[in-house]
Amino acid sequence: MIKTPEEITLMAEAGRLLASVFTHLDQLNLCGMSTLQVDAIVDNFIVHNLKARPASKGQYGFAHSLNASINQVVCHGVPSASDILQDGDLVNFDITLEKNGYIADSSKTYLIGEVSPEAQRLSRVTYEALWKGIAAVRPGGRLGDIGHAIERHARAHGYTVVREYCGHGIGKQMHEAPEVLHWGKAGTGLTLREGMTFTIEPMINQGKPATRTLSDGWTVVTTDGLLSAQFEHTVAVTADGVRVLTLRADETPLR
Repeated sequence: MIKTPEEITLMAEAGRLLASVFTHLDQLNLCGMSTLQVDAIVDNFIVHNLKARPASKGQYGFAHSLNASINQVVCHGVPSASDILQDGDLVNFDITLEKNGYIADSSKTYLIGEVSPEAQRLSRVTYEALWKGIAAVRPGGRLGDIGHAIERHARAHGYTVVREYCGHGIGKQMHEAPEVLHWGKAGTGLTLREGMTFTIEPMINQGKPATRTLSDGWTVVTTDGLLSAQFEHTVAVTADGVRVLTLRADETPLR
């Protein structure tokens, strides 16, 4: 689970490139696009502009370069020509990128057009919860500190945390040890050490935390049909805290 400084430098380069994918998406008018069109744009940008590899494509038999999860879709939404982004939608784009043998993983929830105050609030609180988790990362800390910080923030705002899916170690493989739960008890779990790299990617629901998977075998939705939001970063444990390897140019770390 421990990466060398040289490995983290390579992961940071993959993370920098992945951050630029989201910057590219930020400049587009997504309203009226299909999620399959967005997938094609991302694939082209990663391959041709960044000279990198979309790491999700072909992983576990998945045919696309991103997951597109709209409104009540919690995660793993499959890009489709029939899923048109409309005014008022929430959509999470989860993208992975491999460069020089190392993988970065990040996601962002986009607000399409005029979005309801309730949806805006869910997105904001989910983003804040991500940063609560990131702020808990430090050498000598525990994995449970991360999940506790996320769950406490979500519950304080009346939301629930999806428990079936979690963050994960990452490096040469997309999914490595350890599992990073988004709920838990402070002071418990694996002790964090300098050089560990993993994702933090809370999925926060407007209603109940329960989910179900659709017949396509991929798309995960809320059982009550209410909204879900997600944000994700890849991080590294440093000597004195944490480094966000996929930090976007427009982001200021929240504390």
